[in-house]
Amino acid sequence: MFAKRLRRLLGEAIRLRQRQAAAAVCARRRQRLQARLQALIDTPWENGHARRWVKRLRRHAQELFTFLDHPEVPFDNNHAERTIRPAVIIRKNSYANGSEAGADLQAVLMSVYRTLKQRGHHPIQTMVAAIRTYLQTGSLPPLPAKITVDG
Repeated sequence: MFAKRLRRLLGEAIRLRQRQAAAAVCARRRQRLQARLQALIDTPWENGHARRWVKRLRRHAQELFTFLDHPEVPFDNNHAERTIRPAVIIRKNSYANGSEAGADLQAVLMSVYRTLKQRGHHPIQTMVAAIRTYLQTGSLPPLPAKITVDG
């Protein structure tokens, strides 16, 4: 029952976002959604899973509907999931790096790789150039700035 009510509540919030109704209508509906969330949180649930979710919802109740107040905030984390997917696949294929130090190194390298790629650079060439610079000067250069396209 808890999961069904929470799923319905979140589904209505997402549909409200997608409809892009007038601001006054959105504000009233958001208040009703917040009230329903509070009622869900205030219900004494017997199920242990529901109680754990309620504890988390209680901590984050004010942030749950942020995507309704700020259009630039997505209602899901699909972008983040897609962004970390290559690192997860590499970790799985390498049998979890074999050590804590290996896992830490891979996390740093993947972070630098993704940052360079998102800034429009060729990650491997940029990292090789940075290592050359380090070997010649003893210090690593800063990450290059984002490449902007004039148009």
